[in-house]
Amino acid sequence: MIKPQISISNYTYELPDDRIAKYPLGERDASKLLIYKNNSIRERVFPDIIEELPANAMLAFNNTKVIRARLKVQKPTGAEIEIFCLEPLAPAEVQMAFDSRSCTTWKCIVGNARKWKDAPLSKTIAIDDHPFELSISKGERMGDAYSIEFKWNNNHYSFAEIIEAIGLTPIPPYLNRETEAIDKDRYQTVYSEHQGSVAAPTAGLHFTDSILQKLSNKGHQLLNVTLHVGAGTFKPVKSEEIAGHEMHTEHFVIERTALQSLIDNKHDLIAVGTTSVRTLESLYWYGVRLLSGHSIDAGIQQWDPYNLSAQYTPMEAFQALLSYMEERKLSYLAGKTAIIIVPGYKFKVIKGLVTNFHQPQSTLLLLIGAIVGDKWKDLYNYALQNDFRFLSYGDSSLLMIED
Repeated sequence: MIKPQISISNYTYELPDDRIAKYPLGERDASKLLIYKNNSIRERVFPDIIEELPANAMLAFNNTKVIRARLKVQKPTGAEIEIFCLEPLAPAEVQMAFDSRSCTTWKCIVGNARKWKDAPLSKTIAIDDHPFELSISKGERMGDAYSIEFKWNNNHYSFAEIIEAIGLTPIPPYLNRETEAIDKDRYQTVYSEHQGSVAAPTAGLHFTDSILQKLSNKGHQLLNVTLHVGAGTFKPVKSEEIAGHEMHTEHFVIERTALQSLIDNKHDLIAVGTTSVRTLESLYWYGVRLLSGHSIDAGIQQWDPYNLSAQYTPMEAFQALLSYMEERKLSYLAGKTAIIIVPGYKFKVIKGLVTNFHQPQSTLLLLIGAIVGDKWKDLYNYALQNDFRFLSYGDSSLLMIED
C-alpha cells in the first residue's frame, strides 16, 4: 500500500495565543479575506468574495448543523460528569438516533469518568413544563471513549429535543473558555439544516443570507452537501510521519439531485470548507470504486486515493454513482469517508477553497499544502504579519488551485 512520506514537522508555524480568535466578530461578514490566485496574495474583506470568485462558479456548502453535544450530569455525591456525544451507535443512522423517543446509544467521551462507576446517572428534564427522567448508563470502553445508553420515560420528546434542552454547544478546545450564549447562534452557519456535527464547518460562518442571495444574483450556483463533522477534526498528528497517523471517519449525505447538479456543472467548483472538500473528493473515489468493480459499503478509506486508479474523469465517476443510486431507487447516498488529503494529492473535483486559518501540524494544514504547495508558508506569514485572526472564529481565505 502506498502511503505518502511526509514529515509533519515541515507543516508547523508559530501561532501566538493572542492571534487565536476567542470570540466571533460583531457581524458575520466583517472578517478579512485573504485572496490567493494567479500566484499572488491580496487582502480584502469577506463580502468582496462575490467579485473574487470565477464567473458562474458553483459553491459547495456543508449544511450540517452542530448539535448541543455536551451534557453535564451531577452524581448524588456532587461530582460532575461531562458527557460529549460523538456519534450514534444504536440506531447508527444519525437522523434515526435523533428521532428516537425512548432509548439511544452513543459513542461518547466522558469527563471525570474515574468518578463514575457502574450505577446509571439520572437527570430530571423539563420541556414545556413537563418534567421527566433521563437515565444514562455507561457501557464498554471504546478507545478513549465509551458506549453510553440514554433512556427516558416520556415518548413525547425525541433525543434531539432532549439535548437541545439540556446540552451545551461544543466549542473548540483551543478557545480555552466555557460555552457562552453567543456560541449557540454564531457557532452555527446560517444555512445549517441537518443536525449531527460536534464541530462547525467554520469556513461557512462568514456567510450571511444577504451574501448568499448576492452570490445567486451574480450567477453563482449554490450546492448543498452534508458531512457531519466529528471531534476527530481536532485530533493532533502525533506521529512524525503522516503515514503513521490514523484519520478519523466522518459520515456524509448527498441528495441525488445534488449529484445531478455536479454532473451538469460546466464551471469551476469551489468548496466552502475542508469538510466540503472531503465530501466532494470522496464522491469521486466512490465512483472510481464502482467503476473498478469494488464495493462501496466500507466507504473511502484513508489511503484509497493513493492506491486506486485515477483514470476516470469526474463526470464518469459521478455518473457511475448516479446509476448506482437510480438502480437502487435511492434519493440520497449516505456514505462515510476517512480520506486524508496531503501535499501531492491531485484534486479531481474542486478548483478552489474558502477556508479559515488552521492549527500547526494538523491534517487541515496538510490539506492547504495540497492546494497551494509550499506557498502555504507565505500565506500564513502574510496573515500573521497583517493581523489576521486564526482558527474557528477567525478570518477567511479564498485559495485557488493553480493549473
